[in-house]
Amino acid sequence: MSRHAITLHARHTAGFDDRLAQARALLVQTAAQHTGGVVQATSLGAEDMVITDLIADLGLDIALATLDTGLLHAETQALLDQVEARYGRPVQRFPPEAAQVLEFVGRHGERAMFLSVDLRKACCALRKLEPLQRLLQGRSAWVTGLRREQSEGRSLLQPVETGSDGRDKISPLADWSWHDVWHYIATRQLPYNTLHDQFYPSIGCAPCTRAVALGEDARAGRWWWEQDAAKECGLHARSPHQEMPA
Repeated sequence: MSRHAITLHARHTAGFDDRLAQARALLVQTAAQHTGGVVQATSLGAEDMVITDLIADLGLDIALATLDTGLLHAETQALLDQVEARYGRPVQRFPPEAAQVLEFVGRHGERAMFLSVDLRKACCALRKLEPLQRLLQGRSAWVTGLRREQSEGRSLLQPVETGSDGRDKISPLADWSWHDVWHYIATRQLPYNTLHDQFYPSIGCAPCTRAVALGEDARAGRWWWEQDAAKECGLHARSPHQEMPA
């Protein structure tokens, strides 16, 4: 398949080398401050592939883990195997509780997310939020691929934020652009989710993700049937307690 995403998006822009150096420095600092207590929660999106490569290239003691919701695209599942093969590191999978999934689907059906916003959020809570809590157990910091450019709701994102639980949330690519992400992928010849070549800028569960049209917002393909402007599942909800440490 042609690598359309690289052709469309990869650009070397002014200040990229500085942004890369800052991202590397932040990861090194995080690993040193939270020895053995850091995990990258990867969704296997383009940004997360960059971060995984940085972690491996720097030889950092940062674990890799993902939320295996049970509804991931086949392309996403295939990428998990590629990541483990390329970097020689395991990616720990955190699925939802099987009994809870059976109960939810039995009560509301397999297409419950299309019936109401409340049911969609309940599905996200079941398949993402609860497994995330298990993923983060015993961790004092976690690394994400969030960027300010991704959405209005993320425009205030800081590279380091501390949650109400005292856990640091690290976003090394906070000030990166979409062009930066793909320039790094192209330069390092990284594997990535082939759905990006089919105009999926943001990739979640298969029923809840579609391709976007030219000119659409990058997150327009997430829960596209909902009118709510905030296209989030709750994994990265901001609270008044989150702030950038001194």
